[in-house]
Amino acid sequence: MKRRRAMAVGNKRKSISSQILASILVSAIYPMQNFPIMLINAMLAPFSFLLVITFISHGTLLGVAIIGALVMTTVSAGMALQADLSHFKNDIRLQDMVVSSPTSAIVYIIGMGLSELIYFLPNIIILAILAVIFMNLTATAVLTIAVVMTIMFIFSITLSFMLSTLTVDIIQSWAFTNMVSTLLSTLPPVYYPITYIPMPWRYLAYLSPTTYAAQLAQSAAGFIALSPTNILADWVILVVVAIVMLIIGVKRTRWREP
Repeated sequence: MKRRRAMAVGNKRKSISSQILASILVSAIYPMQNFPIMLINAMLAPFSFLLVITFISHGTLLGVAIIGALVMTTVSAGMALQADLSHFKNDIRLQDMVVSSPTSAIVYIIGMGLSELIYFLPNIIILAILAVIFMNLTATAVLTIAVVMTIMFIFSITLSFMLSTLTVDIIQSWAFTNMVSTLLSTLPPVYYPITYIPMPWRYLAYLSPTTYAAQLAQSAAGFIALSPTNILADWVILVVVAIVMLIIGVKRTRWREP
């Protein structure tokens, strides 16, 4: 009996691994090998903002811009998932086959999310190299930035999955992706300190979770000074927002059509 249970668990794990690997091959490896121009497109947004901020500040905000580009890359990777999910759901009906298979929604989203992360991995590697060259980060700062990026990635892929189940056309999905990416990555003070925003407009920046993510990363790197109370508040808000989005994504999305 124990042997059968062990075999069943092993087969289930193997099946899940195969399903995740299939998502990575279809959504990351295939486009990277056959359409390298898409990699250049993925690099344009974070690196263009990095260059603009660096030129405007005469290099004084280079470190802040690098951190902002890292945060934006994880957000962009998560939001890019929406277009792929919408394409698979509405155009080639791949999601219909996934729904009718033993694959669960959580396995599907994990596989697709990892594929987007691998697709944007060149961005992260290049930015990490720039951070090593131009910044003197402590181990604590590196860990903080990594955790912040992870939380924002979880938040963005959950949001993407929720939106993709609501869209009925890939064009509608593009509109959602561009709008949400702008609200999360471009308008908030990701590439520069929030102190650069005059009052009372600064309060609007706090409506975006990326503001808290950027503040934590910038504080860990030593670019801004936050009190322990503010740091704790930023962590609480960031984690709570991610958890709430996960709950909404699990409970309210339409994985199976009625």
